[in-house]
Amino acid sequence: MRGLSMAGNRKEPGVSGTAPQPRDIMDIDFTRISARHLKALLHGTAEIALFDVREHGEYGEGHPFLACSLPYSRLELELPRLAPRHGVPIVFLDDDERIAKLAVKRAAALGYTNLAILEGGLPAWRDEGYGVFAGVNLPSKTFAEMVEHHYGTPSLPAKELAKKMKAGNEIAILDGRTLAEFEKMSIPGAISCPNGELPYRLRDVVPSDSTPIVINCAGRTRSIIGAQTLIQLGVSNPVMALRNGTQGWYLADLPLDHGSTLSYPDVVTPSGANELRQAAQALLSRYPVSVIDASTLEHWLLDDTRSLFCFDIRGEAEYRRQPVNGVRNVPGGQLLQTLDQHVGVRNARIVLVDTDGVRAPVVGHWLVQMGHAVALINADALAGIRLPDIPAWRPPHLPTYPLNRLLAEVAAGNVQLIDVRSSTDFRQAHIPGARWSIRPRVVDDVAALPTMVVIAADDPAIAALAALELPPGLRPHSLEGGFTAWQRQGLPVTASPYHPPDADCIDFLFFVHDRHAGNKESAQRYLAWEMGLIAQLDEQERRLFTFANGGKVEHDE
Repeated sequence: MRGLSMAGNRKEPGVSGTAPQPRDIMDIDFTRISARHLKALLHGTAEIALFDVREHGEYGEGHPFLACSLPYSRLELELPRLAPRHGVPIVFLDDDERIAKLAVKRAAALGYTNLAILEGGLPAWRDEGYGVFAGVNLPSKTFAEMVEHHYGTPSLPAKELAKKMKAGNEIAILDGRTLAEFEKMSIPGAISCPNGELPYRLRDVVPSDSTPIVINCAGRTRSIIGAQTLIQLGVSNPVMALRNGTQGWYLADLPLDHGSTLSYPDVVTPSGANELRQAAQALLSRYPVSVIDASTLEHWLLDDTRSLFCFDIRGEAEYRRQPVNGVRNVPGGQLLQTLDQHVGVRNARIVLVDTDGVRAPVVGHWLVQMGHAVALINADALAGIRLPDIPAWRPPHLPTYPLNRLLAEVAAGNVQLIDVRSSTDFRQAHIPGARWSIRPRVVDDVAALPTMVVIAADDPAIAALAALELPPGLRPHSLEGGFTAWQRQGLPVTASPYHPPDADCIDFLFFVHDRHAGNKESAQRYLAWEMGLIAQLDEQERRLFTFANGGKVEHDE
């Protein structure tokens, strides 16, 4: 077997169409891999997937640079999307091997055949002297910081931009985030133009080729990528990033808008698109991005030795109007910003689809500098090809428990009510008598009594996954219609703003979210974290990224 040595692991063939259903996991062996061996694999040329199966908050507090988050509470739902090939080498890690052992067995039950756990978990990784990074989307965010470091992306402080705006200077402020993020808070007068759309729609948003352009996001990284994108394309406008984004604006005591919907027009002017198309196509001669035809893609789809990820990178609304043959939609700017949420396999093939020859070359040229193998294909070439659907995991049947009986049975001690929604949702409102829990802890959070367990969730699959961890004697049920149905009927709820306590909210990463809650200290801490990412890299991690100078792609030193 290629990649990991998996002697003793039971192999099960993959099944096309729908995923294999979980079976008894207790008779499946697992293999351990040392931190040194894993480090070598992560920086090799063969495919490898490293999944941190702790919950999102635990992951965000510290993980290896190339580990993708795959919370055990959602494993069967997310693994097929992040690692579509059943034979790909996969390593699971946690703190003490307990959850990793469960994860490897659950994955084997889904048909994955090349599985291991990190021996000794994260402590063993630390003991070898390897870096542990806080935060999320580490490769993407670190890459953006390195883009600024390498290319010298110009930036403008918030107070200087405000001064220019007050003086009436002509200036275009373009927000490179998603429209949903833009609506929450934005720079006054800014226009929403997500980074993936920026090269395609620039001239419809900024018709003049002399108007200064400032790109912003909430923090730093999308501001940098957006500004450097236009510089890479050679636009004649002066282009700058807003230094530290909306957080820098807020820290300068400047007012933010809330609820703005000012966005780019739907219709693209042909002349403007043609101008940027030529510039985007020119990038293909400077960076190793390949352009493929339908026959090549069909060949790759049949290749069971290599993982393939295919993304339509157009905006969500445009994609909905005209979807392309089952290709998954991830808008280009978000793909760059959150790549590890969509591609869980190192050294896999990534294929980008667009309809215009502008957006895919731009996104592709950034992805190859991030160290990925990228190919482009026009949507028209996919007319006769249907990409296979990601196999959907079918949760085992879980009987439902009626809403109208619940409170009385809980009060009588006949039912244990467990709420497996997010910890923050539980704090805001939950059913009286409910106890918050999450899949890796649920077996410890129910009393070992021969009483029925009712699980409250908004997603029936999450309830079913939690129920898999319980002994059958507890007769787990899901709450009929979930918590949403309970609220809709006007049944009683209660709040507990400080329960579960922060330390137990393992599904929530506080420092990423607190910066948006009017907390200046958190905003400053977050910006310092972003700016400090490069200094944490070891030499192997630094060499994951490559940049082009004079037509030659080389590593940044």
